[in-house]
Amino acid sequence: MIDGKSILVTGATGSFGRRFVETLLRDFRPRRLVVFSRDELKQFEMQQDLGEDAHACLRYFIGDVRDRERVMRAAAGVDIIIHAAAMKQIVAAERNPTECIATNVMGAQNVIDAAIANDVERVVALSTDKAANPINLYGATKLCSDKLFVAANNLAGRHKTRFSVVRYGNVAGSRGSVIPFFKRLVADGAQCLPVTDPAMTRFVITLDQGVAFVLNSLERMTGGELFVPKLPSVRILDLVDILLGPDRFDVVGIRPGEKLHEVMIPLDESRQALDMGDYYVVQPNHTWWNLTRFTETVKSHGRPIDPPFEYASDANDWWMTRAELEALAAATAPA
Repeated sequence: MIDGKSILVTGATGSFGRRFVETLLRDFRPRRLVVFSRDELKQFEMQQDLGEDAHACLRYFIGDVRDRERVMRAAAGVDIIIHAAAMKQIVAAERNPTECIATNVMGAQNVIDAAIANDVERVVALSTDKAANPINLYGATKLCSDKLFVAANNLAGRHKTRFSVVRYGNVAGSRGSVIPFFKRLVADGAQCLPVTDPAMTRFVITLDQGVAFVLNSLERMTGGELFVPKLPSVRILDLVDILLGPDRFDVVGIRPGEKLHEVMIPLDESRQALDMGDYYVVQPNHTWWNLTRFTETVKSHGRPIDPPFEYASDANDWWMTRAELEALAAATAPA
């Protein structure tokens, strides 16, 4: 699927994008690998870290997904697009709504248009748990983006381009995630850690697991699916206990737009969901979708989900053990 292909990664200098690029360079032989982002400093640093002349397939492309013509140019001759570019900070999105919409919604449509115009074979767009029953602008824009990518399979018409979406939650170790933030506070001598709500839970996925899931979804996709991995949950207070000790926290209150628990498949969406063993597939609610494309896969290891069902971090039946959480914290660098 990857060897010999030309691949474009938007947002390629972000936490996921960079790890994805590094994984492809280590494990595969792409013909061309385009690093697309608007941050020239991060591109320069990435180039220095990877070795400027070490990988002949690499191309560094300065550009913004909001710039339609630039995305069109970047997608020329590309076989696969991984769309990871997004404005992700909840507070920044609330304060700068038009910028968030321009990047997450209009940028998504630009990627779709460029993929169809250039006959790209496959596009996988990264989503977020915030897009499930969104309560903040970031989540609302990502839900809109998800809908655009799913519907794009119908818009592609005679073109071969197919689009799918991957949705997962908190990425351990990524910029802005809680573990590196807490570890930095501990290293700076904090006696208590700030907790928004003692009952808060989250799903956890590592960067490497996220990359592997995207690659697997790229292989499995037929176009229109929303892939959701099965992940363990963690209680925020368990993390505080491991990093600093029991009851060493201050309740600072939940932030605007923040959820108490993560939801990756809402109740209403679960009616279109299939349990595929170690992951879920949410089927598009469109007349053009034909379940027979999944028939053999479903027969072999998948099944429809019995309602009522909601895939939420607090109702999960898989929780990280203390040993697993200690190992995860030890492997995560401070922010």
